[in-house]
Amino acid sequence: MAGSVVDSAPTVKLNDGHLNNSRGSPVQAMYFPRLIVPFCGHITGGMRPGKKLLVVGIVDFNPENFAISLTWGDSEDPSANVAIELKAGFTDWQRLRNSCISGERGEGQSAIPYFPFIPDQLFRVEILCEHPCFRAFVDGHQFFYFYHHIQMLSAVDTIKIHGDLQIAKLG
Repeated sequence: MAGSVVDSAPTVKLNDGHLNNSRGSPVQAMYFPRLIVPFCGHITGGMRPGKKLLVVGIVDFNPENFAISLTWGDSEDPSANVAIELKAGFTDWQRLRNSCISGERGEGQSAIPYFPFIPDQLFRVEILCEHPCFRAFVDGHQFFYFYHHIQMLSAVDTIKIHGDLQIAKLG
């Protein structure tokens, strides 16, 4: 989906502008034009240490894979710059996280102690931006951390979600 992430579809405001994180504190909701997969939405103000993104979804009944990416730039060919991409593969229960800067993919990291995604089940992914890294939590449990491969976090202004899942909430 190239170009602007804002289109003529109505804007959706989630839960009166606030969502609760796993610790009960409010997280300012973001505005997205649609919640259809594949999904591409703007992250207001970009990423910065202390900012958290929330994806609540349901894995499809017979999934092959899905991915959640934080990117900047609107290029699709070559791929946009990817600060972090979380991929879940269900044929071999693979977990992969990676980055792509200026068209060059980093060395993927797949060593994660467990596979938390279950077909036809709800999940909650929180991606917390910290000074040295992104930390990801699934259903309240730390899933992984991924050191930043970029200098300017505020440039990371887009979330892309594709694959075999449905999006229930974003914030």
